[in-house]
Amino acid sequence: MRLQRMLGHLTTLVPENPQRVLVIGGGAGVTAGAVSVDPLVKSETIAEIEPLVPRVVSKYFSEYNFNVVANPKVTVHLDDARHYLLTTREKFDAITSDPLDPWVKGAAMLYTKEFFETVKAHLNPGGAVTLFVQLYESNTAAVKSEIATFLEVFPGGVVWGNTNNGAGYDLVLLGQAGPTQIDVEAVQRHLSEPSMAPVARSLGEIGMYSAIDLFSNYAGMKSDLAPWLADAAINRDRNLRLQYLAGMGFNLYQSEAIYADMLQYSRWPNDLFIGSDATKQQLRAAIQKMQGK
Repeated sequence: MRLQRMLGHLTTLVPENPQRVLVIGGGAGVTAGAVSVDPLVKSETIAEIEPLVPRVVSKYFSEYNFNVVANPKVTVHLDDARHYLLTTREKFDAITSDPLDPWVKGAAMLYTKEFFETVKAHLNPGGAVTLFVQLYESNTAAVKSEIATFLEVFPGGVVWGNTNNGAGYDLVLLGQAGPTQIDVEAVQRHLSEPSMAPVARSLGEIGMYSAIDLFSNYAGMKSDLAPWLADAAINRDRNLRLQYLAGMGFNLYQSEAIYADMLQYSRWPNDLFIGSDATKQQLRAAIQKMQGK
């Protein structure tokens, strides 16, 4: 649940005005539910291919997903997410995807350069997209392929780590059409507003009690990870390389080693975070602590 809450809240906290949000895949509804409790979100669309999913999650997981299916500002659109984006003229302030395992048949098509370009084309100015990358049951080649392909389309993108007992478990990628800059103090002020209490409470339930806590999960950007990604295979519609790379990582448990290897290249991002010197020093110390440096 920590990963899904991170996905949902980063999706709405980074853009300035996340009124219209698309969630790819319903899953247990936790990602979509985290999006739905942000009061700035006025309209949320869930593109879900399986009709049973909304009924099942509303019955068994409503306690964890904020009863998202019944939320009046949420619309469930029964369709393949890729087909939906290729056939709609609608644009969004933010787009996210519930966790998808790329070794599952068909999932690799939602990690191609062409699909990311389609997602980018459906973002409003200032909009953001977030994506799950698994480290567990995966291998270095697959992880590199997912990150490098995303950063081809979103060169200013940011990698965030989700750890388990201090070790790498999975990742969240965040990208925008232009460079990403995060005003840490503005996000904290926003989280302190009475209307944002559901979001602050949701983050608190996963051990993140401030903007510093959330953004201390920073793990890297293209500028510092480029040497690590130098041999990455770009996943394209015409090769679907990731489908095979990910399949070879099934049942492997190398997440800790993959994450530790990646973090060797991570450096403090001078242009990413905005705030006073004191705030940036506090955040930098928190990042170093999370990375074990």
